Amino acid sequence: MVAHHHVEEIEQVLDGHPSGRDSYVDASWRRCVELYGMDPTRSDPAHVVTDTEFRAHREQADWMIGAARSGLQSLFRQVAGQNYVLLLTDAKGVCVDFFGDDLFVDELQRAGLYLGSNWSENLAGTCGVGACIVTGEPVTVHQDDHFGNAHTRLSCTSAPIYDSLGQLAAVLDISLLRSPTPKSSQNLAMSLVTAATRRVEMANLMAASRREWVLRFSSSPEFLDVDPEAAVSLDGSGRIIGATRAATQMLAHGGKLIGARIDELLGLSVDDLPDLMRDRPTEERVVALADGGAVFGHAIAPQAPRRSQANLSALSNHGRGGVLSALAGSDPAMTTLLTRAERLAPTHVPLMISGESGSGKTKLARAIHMASRRGGFSAVDCAGARPEDFCQSPAAQSGPGTLLLRHIEDLHPDTARVLPGFLDAHPDLRPVSTTGCDPSDLVSHERIPAKLYFRLSGSVLNIPPLRERQDLGWLLERLLRRRFGDEMRLTPSARAELLARDWPGNLPELGNVLDVACALAETSVIDLPDLPAATVARDKEQTLEAVLDACDWNMARAARRLGVNRSTVLRRIRKEGLRAPG
Repeated sequence: MVAHHHVEEIEQVLDGHPSGRDSYVDASWRRCVELYGMDPTRSDPAHVVTDTEFRAHREQADWMIGAARSGLQSLFRQVAGQNYVLLLTDAKGVCVDFFGDDLFVDELQRAGLYLGSNWSENLAGTCGVGACIVTGEPVTVHQDDHFGNAHTRLSCTSAPIYDSLGQLAAVLDISLLRSPTPKSSQNLAMSLVTAATRRVEMANLMAASRREWVLRFSSSPEFLDVDPEAAVSLDGSGRIIGATRAATQMLAHGGKLIGARIDELLGLSVDDLPDLMRDRPTEERVVALADGGAVFGHAIAPQAPRRSQANLSALSNHGRGGVLSALAGSDPAMTTLLTRAERLAPTHVPLMISGESGSGKTKLARAIHMASRRGGFSAVDCAGARPEDFCQSPAAQSGPGTLLLRHIEDLHPDTARVLPGFLDAHPDLRPVSTTGCDPSDLVSHERIPAKLYFRLSGSVLNIPPLRERQDLGWLLERLLRRRFGDEMRLTPSARAELLARDWPGNLPELGNVLDVACALAETSVIDLPDLPAATVARDKEQTLEAVLDACDWNMARAARRLGVNRSTVLRRIRKEGLRAPG
């Protein structure tokens, strides 16, 4: 069982009191409860993907495994005999390469420190890989920094690997099954893993830039030619077309570097690059920085024809990490929506999220806030909200923050008139509103004033209802695991039945159905008789033709929606003389 004081500590963080731990730990604990619905008292085993899923992740990562393996082998030799394990995961958190002591393989597999384990935060809770994916920064999650009790004996230090375009592509993790109590005992692990990821990024940039100039940097001349700190690749006009993470931090202070001209950032142009090649002593290859400082530079001229762009960006395109990726599986509409939300998250653009009740509007709003890394977050239910409710919201009093306006269509006219002025007085406060209406109806039906609508709808995000999502199978497994760990599973027939339902109640209905089915199941397997009857929406008169149209004339699906046999549907079709469109 999780120690009582640990649960209390998590509850205090949820109440807004810092734990005294690293800020990324507190933030992860909040996500685990508020976004993923996790329970710290549970002891769920490590999540391991299926063999088919692992092969897909491994194939996507094959080229990167080859590029990183020599560096990982070198790192493992440095820590051999100290019981460390090295994991290389893709951007989704799935372990695709592994180095560990063969004597402890069984124990490592049970702990999830092995091939195929999924360390994404929404599955594993607070952990090194998951926190690294979310923050994009190196982290150490040590012992009871972990959220639940399944991993509290582990110490995990993780660092991100970025592709040459600045996208998170992979994570390198160094972990211990058991470690000394002080978190500072992992300072050496942090130094080793960050140095290793820097070298992997460097190797990737060099491999992908054989036809371009490459400029490498170091703060001292001694290691410039053998182990530089950062590098950029340049096109013929001197524009940066690739960079390591360290170069982005050095030259753009973490901002955008791709597309910038080298002569705008450094005291040289592309024509000066030959002067920085190896035929000159390293101490003479000084490059001036825009801030008045200087580094030592090493230029490498274009060489052999470059191979295809099968570099780290291919892996990052396999799937984005972070809090937003936890909201959907392989659904094209949701992928488009979440990609758009990810790009909008760090901006100041006011957002309006529309969708049916239970489709996940509030959860998306909270995920966008977390991805934005803004300050306070507060939610106001617009039904019955008064002007002073906004002034007293925590977000309004904590500087840059997010104000969630739930059910904006229910805002009282008097409050709607003063809300634009309130928002103007708090320019750092970003409004995110949700509505169950068609956004265009809010103005045309005069639900809210036009001035307020255009103040709130900088961008509109429409969440599809559950019945239209193609990742329903993914959601089924995710909810089942979140509620019951690995204790329960669905038979193929029960799974097919659930996939065929229309889900008028969306995500809450899906969760309730799984809860009932698990309670009724006599074993750890949920079968058809364990499923509660399907809910049929009765908000309007449903003719047989309307049901068939809604089900794309799928007889079995229409029968389930109507609660009758398929033969009954066929008889009624013949009796009413109905024909499928076309």
